[in-house]
Amino acid sequence: MPAEQTHKQILIVDRDIAAVEPLRHRLGEAGFMVRVIADGPAAAAAVSERPPHLVILDWNMAGFAALEVIERARATRFPHPVRLIILSSLAGEQDVVGGLNIGADDFIAKPYSLLEALARVCAVLRTRSRSEAEDLSGHAPMMPAAERSQLRLVESRLLEFLRSHPGRTFNRAQLLMHVWGSAARLDERTVDVNIQRLRKFLNQPGHMAEIETVRGFGYRFVSHDSDGAPRF
Repeated sequence: MPAEQTHKQILIVDRDIAAVEPLRHRLGEAGFMVRVIADGPAAAAAVSERPPHLVILDWNMAGFAALEVIERARATRFPHPVRLIILSSLAGEQDVVGGLNIGADDFIAKPYSLLEALARVCAVLRTRSRSEAEDLSGHAPMMPAAERSQLRLVESRLLEFLRSHPGRTFNRAQLLMHVWGSAARLDERTVDVNIQRLRKFLNQPGHMAEIETVRGFGYRFVSHDSDGAPRF
């Protein structure tokens, strides 16, 4: 376990505390500091008062309670952004896409193996740690603060990666490897959902670029000149 991954704070929000006890124990063994809260409003308050690095949320909680936790997590930026993984016994395509659309960084279907859950937690947290390290070292393209504040960390990293390779086409598996990490075991639809968000962002006034779909292969970033012509 890399040193930067240990001592991260994780909040598990699940009505069935006994059911997530093995997960809490396994994450604790891996060096994470883990709390478990069964009540939605109490969990939302905890996110605001003492922001964890990651929230693992039971999607099967009452709708309002789950959404309140999600809203608090997504709104928290200081002292660090809060990442979000959804746990759910509903694992159909619409359930996964719906969870990603509301802002989750990953979706884990129940039942799950503890090894897989740990790998996904590490992958989500590693994405954030790597983005921060590159920002400090200057090895990654820097995005203006005004733009960064409008995007989630994984969206910022995806956009920065595509911007640094203008005109080059990447398939979903390649983007998962480069942006989320080689150990990330995410559904490839994760890429599609984040591309959709970035397209909405790039459609705002002032952006002269787009992410094109290369049919049958993947995506590429294209900048445009003032006359609208593509620039590679």
